[in-house]
Amino acid sequence: MFTTPIPWLVLVLSVGIPIIFIVGVRYIVAHTGGRSSMSPIAGAGQDAFPLHISIPRSQVKKLLLAAIFGLGALVILMRFIFGIGAVSHMSDSFPWGIWIGIDVMGGVALAAGAFVIAGAAHIFGVHRLEPLVRPAILTGFLGYLLVVCGLVVDLGRPYNIWRPLVHWQHHSVMWEVGMCVFTYTIVLFIEFLPVILERINRFEAIATRLPTIPLYQFLRKISIIFVILGVILSTLHQSSLGSLWVLVPTKLNPLWYSIYLPVFFWISAIAIGLTMTIVESTLSSRAFNHGLETDLLADLAKWAVVVLGIYLVAKFADLIARDAWPLLFEPTVQAAAFWLEIGLGVIIPMILFSRRTWRENPRILFTGAALAVVGFALNRLNIPTVGMWQWSGVRYFPSWMEAAVTLSLITLGVMAFALAAKYLSVFPEEHHIDS
Repeated sequence: MFTTPIPWLVLVLSVGIPIIFIVGVRYIVAHTGGRSSMSPIAGAGQDAFPLHISIPRSQVKKLLLAAIFGLGALVILMRFIFGIGAVSHMSDSFPWGIWIGIDVMGGVALAAGAFVIAGAAHIFGVHRLEPLVRPAILTGFLGYLLVVCGLVVDLGRPYNIWRPLVHWQHHSVMWEVGMCVFTYTIVLFIEFLPVILERINRFEAIATRLPTIPLYQFLRKISIIFVILGVILSTLHQSSLGSLWVLVPTKLNPLWYSIYLPVFFWISAIAIGLTMTIVESTLSSRAFNHGLETDLLADLAKWAVVVLGIYLVAKFADLIARDAWPLLFEPTVQAAAFWLEIGLGVIIPMILFSRRTWRENPRILFTGAALAVVGFALNRLNIPTVGMWQWSGVRYFPSWMEAAVTLSLITLGVMAFALAAKYLSVFPEEHHIDS
């Protein structure tokens, strides 16, 4: 594909155009502004039209984001023009890679905070978690939207993505996962819709012409129904993602294969939901300058210790019961990958969360939660990649273009969260309209 100059030209332009645009605009402004645009403390002999253009940090961030989006859009365009094999290292021998491991399996897991926090606050009566519910639901909703985007890029024939909605395959685990993801995305949208309506209801011209206020009041009254649906659907498809791998007992490495994979996936999803909420809350508090609910996040860390402990005991008990534990001490890539995900995702976070004084330290709290998120993301990536190497005979490693698509989707999710947090009442200190 890159033997012709056209793809290289598009690649250079996708990165270069944002740079040329930002630097060029600032250069023109500096040259057309005259001395009045210069700092008042500038000396009389100072050149009013400096050749050196200093780009502020905010502009550098915008430039970086534009480059990431441009590169990701280019790769996606190439994927649909030249085929999936032209931009990825996947093949018939190794059809699932980083787009399934991170964008889909990892994305679903990282969005688990929505059903964990909403279920704890609204079903189990832990009402003090209420300030964390809206950000968690927003994170979950955006996460599932990006999962759908990742699926569209990964599917061989994405134009057939609608078919499972019409042609039901009751005995297919993959069909069940797809239906749950589809329906839960709608449920998350309905759960987050009152936040959007609060903003819309502030515009009198809209509220007086459309029934947005009655709709808002109605959704608030029946919100518990969608919270329950969300917990049920999440439990179904979080565990069903593990069921997909139960179907390949001779292909998946014994370090990861287990008949209890659905249980492990569900338990780990709860752990990720708790720790991802800590990560999201910490980052948003820094980005948007609102208070950090350290006491609530410390409670989440305390509960995470229990869930991580259950997961750790269950994993090693299963390995011992299947006589697969000797594989842990063999000098293989699989053993190293397993210990890396367990060490980062379970053992170190449990240590950091074990003491109350450590849990109440924002830096330690964030570090432990971030390590847990990274560790379980590695778990979701190891299963379809490293765990399948031995059987397939193919040492798959994602191409830079696969990584570019994943990075662009993650960046898109972060930017969407930032925009929603800026214009909607996502955080508790903001005014909520109840009428």
